[in-house]
Amino acid sequence: MINRIKSELINLGLKFINNDEKIVRIFLETAPTNVNEIVILPTTKLVMKKILNKLENKNKKGYVYNGIINGVRVSVIRCQMGCPNMAILMEVLKRTKANKAIRIDFCGGMGGLQNNVQIGDVIIPKKTYCGDGTSPQYILTNTSLSTQLKSINNPRGQFQNLIAGQTNIYLTSPNESISSILYTKGKALYELKVKRTNLWTTDALFCETQEFLRTLSSIEVEAVDMESSIMFLMGILSKIQTSAILAVSDLPGTEHDFILSNQIHPEMESGINRAIKILINSLPEIKSS
Repeated sequence: MINRIKSELINLGLKFINNDEKIVRIFLETAPTNVNEIVILPTTKLVMKKILNKLENKNKKGYVYNGIINGVRVSVIRCQMGCPNMAILMEVLKRTKANKAIRIDFCGGMGGLQNNVQIGDVIIPKKTYCGDGTSPQYILTNTSLSTQLKSINNPRGQFQNLIAGQTNIYLTSPNESISSILYTKGKALYELKVKRTNLWTTDALFCETQEFLRTLSSIEVEAVDMESSIMFLMGILSKIQTSAILAVSDLPGTEHDFILSNQIHPEMESGINRAIKILINSLPEIKSS
């Protein structure tokens, strides 16, 4: 009886809101109006805590933290790991007044290539290969994307039989204006530590085999993450300007591989501190862009 009463009360409340507001309330536990135009999206608990420590006049509405950073009003929402979680969050954001979203967190780095990426470096992605499983679903649903986006034959086919997965890999890009602001501010602060590279997004954190790493090297990919491809893709669909600023946490396939090592590299936290400082310094210009 109690559950039936609760269900009837919930259904009564849902009659007074539209579907878009319902989706926002389900996932963020707040109203769409409580999300600001600029949204910062950390993934890990460490980065979320660091960003919230910079937030002035902080107040919490459901899963949304609102406040001011460097004179700019922002919302901070933690996105859980992986493209499916980022896709849900971007679906939610397009139903709010958000028009700019910036992902800030960690990525893996590929050393020994053009930029000689090292742990502690800050990466501003140029373009992202959709090696994840979520982006293809959105491309199938929104078929016009297949002609808008560049694609290549899956380079993993050079190193192993493609018994599963995609035969074509699509590429997505962040908003160039925001990315250029982040890169310019970053180079002014940490000239040798800030780099623009290509990125590969994967859902399979524990599947970074030697064949996978050789694939990345063959196409000059110097960073790996788990969220950016779908974020940039859905930025196109939702007309939200997106970008990312990522600190290199480890070098897969080396002694500094985070999954295989039981030690944290001393430059890992320094890298994310650099990324946060760059973002903070960039916010006023991002707001006006």
